[in-house]
Amino acid sequence: MILLKDCFRVLARGGAPRGEGAELSGVDILVDGGRIRRVGPGLAASERLPPGTRVIDASRHVVLPGLVNTHHHFYQTLTRNLPAVQEAKLFDWLVYLYEVWKGLDEEAVYWSSRLAMAELLKTGCTLTTDHHYLYPRSFSGDLPGIQFEAASQLGIRFAPTRGSMSRSRKDGGLPPDSTVQDEDEILAACEAAIRKYHDPAPDAMRKVALAPCSPFSVSEKSMRDAADLARRHGVRLHTHLAETNDEDDFCVKIYGRRPLRLMEDCGFTGSDVWFAHGIFFDDAELDLLARTKTGVAHCPSSNMRLGSGICRVREMLDRGVPVGLAVDGSASNDSSDMLGEARQALLLQRVRYGSGGISAREVLSLATEGGARMLGFPEAGRIEEGALADLALFDVMKLEYAGALSDPIAALLFCGCDHRADYVIVNGALAVDGKRLAGADEEEIRLKAGEASRRLLAKAGLPS
Repeated sequence: MILLKDCFRVLARGGAPRGEGAELSGVDILVDGGRIRRVGPGLAASERLPPGTRVIDASRHVVLPGLVNTHHHFYQTLTRNLPAVQEAKLFDWLVYLYEVWKGLDEEAVYWSSRLAMAELLKTGCTLTTDHHYLYPRSFSGDLPGIQFEAASQLGIRFAPTRGSMSRSRKDGGLPPDSTVQDEDEILAACEAAIRKYHDPAPDAMRKVALAPCSPFSVSEKSMRDAADLARRHGVRLHTHLAETNDEDDFCVKIYGRRPLRLMEDCGFTGSDVWFAHGIFFDDAELDLLARTKTGVAHCPSSNMRLGSGICRVREMLDRGVPVGLAVDGSASNDSSDMLGEARQALLLQRVRYGSGGISAREVLSLATEGGARMLGFPEAGRIEEGALADLALFDVMKLEYAGALSDPIAALLFCGCDHRADYVIVNGALAVDGKRLAGADEEEIRLKAGEASRRLLAKAGLPS
């Protein structure tokens, strides 16, 4: 049991569609098992707390629902900031990096996963997905199992996708032949991952979704097959879509349709589907997303880093399109800073729509309740009695927030340079305690991930 005492300010819900959630101050939050048991004043005195209850003084802290990351590529943490692609656009960036990523092995997947999840946790993220679509033929281990083991050790709620690519260079795609799989092999592996790892419970610590990489990385048949398989097993669907003009041109040339029309024809729209990026949807396509309740994972840092464009988040929200927030892969960000990503989302929408383009609370709603629903966790992303006990505590009684506490919740996005949470609670247990990971040695992760990166780059003949 954990008691958060005298919380300075609590965003008590992730917020309504326009971020209009309840906010509380000076209250206690009692966590019992994996749920929030009570929220209110004076619980420390009125509740009979069993011996061993952890009491955390939260009088300096803004308490948020745990942040939710709706799109990532963990393995890319090993290839951040490579000089050759610091100015590249998406397709050129991919072609170069596939030659590095084809050398992924079990150690690289394990340590890159631990590194990405550690960064996410330390910046307030309690629930994340990962889109791993690259399966080199030399890789012999159980890749989803490696990632679930890493997640369990760190204590993060994990809902990855079993990704796939079947279209290599010989088929007109971008990746080398050694990184793609046969379509029958993909289907068998996807079904095996669902049967072995997916937990349909609302408070699950692990779920599985299916995610063909993109329209330019798989065939139309592979998209249809993934949608059919996911629906048979009741799991969600994900892919990259409408990220660049190059993708539009490819789909029109190869399929005779724009990307979203292709997805619609493949049964790849609906309330169980979310797309990464979604920059180049036109007005009619935004209306289709709203009508079908198909979601979009907004990746502001990656979109800026690669010069891809600005997602029309304001217009999506006004139409009722579900939107979540995502850091995207660490080779196009180049970090896994979840609170920092929320700040980027706030600022980038204002570049497109002006100073009133989006509010801080709307962004926090996307980063909490919006993302949780997108990943299939409707009981996460908010602070209320009975909700999942996923919480992030940020100390705002620091120099960088001085003068900003007339609105301490918004201050987390408008102010500050240190995005680390003091405490992060996942499923009722401390995953970050006093700014340090509770379930892992941070120095070991740093060293081992660095070694894995150097090995991966050396395989590709690159300096490290």
